[in-house]
Amino acid sequence: MSKAKEKKAHSDAKIHKHTAKDKRKTFWIKQNLRKKKLEKQAAPQKQQEKPGPPQEAQQISANWKSLQQILKSSQSEKRHQNGFTTKKHQENAFQRSSVNTAAPSERDSGEKEKQKTVPVVPKEAGEKLKLPAASDSQQSAAAKRKKDREMPTSEEDGPKKKKKKISLDEERKPTEDDLWFDDVDPDVIEETMGAEAAEIMRRKQGVRSKSREPETSLVKESAFSGITQTVAIDCEMVGVGPDGEESILARVSLVNKFGKCIYDKYVKPTEKVTDYRTAVSGIRPEDIKDGEDVQTVQREVADILKGRIVVGHAIHNDLKILLLDHPKKFIRDTQKYKPFRRIAKSSRPSLKVLCREVLNVKVQQGEHSSVQDAQATMRLYTLVKKQWEAEISSRKRNKESEEKKKRKPR
Repeated sequence: MSKAKEKKAHSDAKIHKHTAKDKRKTFWIKQNLRKKKLEKQAAPQKQQEKPGPPQEAQQISANWKSLQQILKSSQSEKRHQNGFTTKKHQENAFQRSSVNTAAPSERDSGEKEKQKTVPVVPKEAGEKLKLPAASDSQQSAAAKRKKDREMPTSEEDGPKKKKKKISLDEERKPTEDDLWFDDVDPDVIEETMGAEAAEIMRRKQGVRSKSREPETSLVKESAFSGITQTVAIDCEMVGVGPDGEESILARVSLVNKFGKCIYDKYVKPTEKVTDYRTAVSGIRPEDIKDGEDVQTVQREVADILKGRIVVGHAIHNDLKILLLDHPKKFIRDTQKYKPFRRIAKSSRPSLKVLCREVLNVKVQQGEHSSVQDAQATMRLYTLVKKQWEAEISSRKRNKESEEKKKRKPR
């Protein structure tokens, strides 16, 4: 019996031992679970406890610096999210990190000083504290962003602007103030500073502007002196009838494509000359007294012009006075050429103006010469011959293509 009782007591003690152990285990499990719950509850509270913008007037005045720091940190985070940082932002970040890594004693002293600062309170109880408006802060932020955009992003932007200014200064036209000296040859100034500066110097010195001599610029020396496929014509006329209003032929001149004179004859008048127009035509009574017969001149000129390109200035007047006709496709009239009209800014530019503007040559200075005028028209034509002939050929091709389209049966 005693043995059985001992066994029973031993087993009871064992069971009691196990139950105590289990109780302790369950107790600690519950404790851990409760601890975890409390930590979870505390975590959002900590996030909520992050310092935010102050709501009361006293807090604004007291904690304004802390608010600015929070705003700066939020702006830097936004910039990092956008994926760029400037030097200024990096320096600010470095300063903040140095403040955070300062000694604890310095931080504590700083915190104590902050605590000592007394919030600003209005003098009168009824007086309202002026708060910074949200719109003001937004405007200042916008202005700051605009300034950042205007600032050069790299060191290359600055020098580029300077280069532009320099180029503008270089392109600036010279004035009389720039040419303060007056003992320098205008030709030397033209070589070094350009034509405009030379023109100013010539005006100051009372010298006429330099222009090339017609004899050297309109004629190609040591060139072929015979008849070429392209010839230029010019005629001089005198007045007959009452007051010399009607015109008759007095002189005919033809030059080849090199400006060499191939034909030049005075014509004997068929009527009594009432106005020789010497100031313009250069014709005098003795020039045409023993001149060639009109019919002979007409025949000889017609033979030269046949099958050739004829260049002239207002050439319809010359052909009319000669009583001749010529195919339109072989006529080149310098007065009707559109690019020349644009240069002279006239629908009917004179030969004198075209030579001055295009060739920089002075012609018709006083009495006219039909040889010189023919040379001038030929020089104008040869100057733009490629362009002029290309335009004519393209017009011809377009006309032919249009005619072919019309001929095609529908």
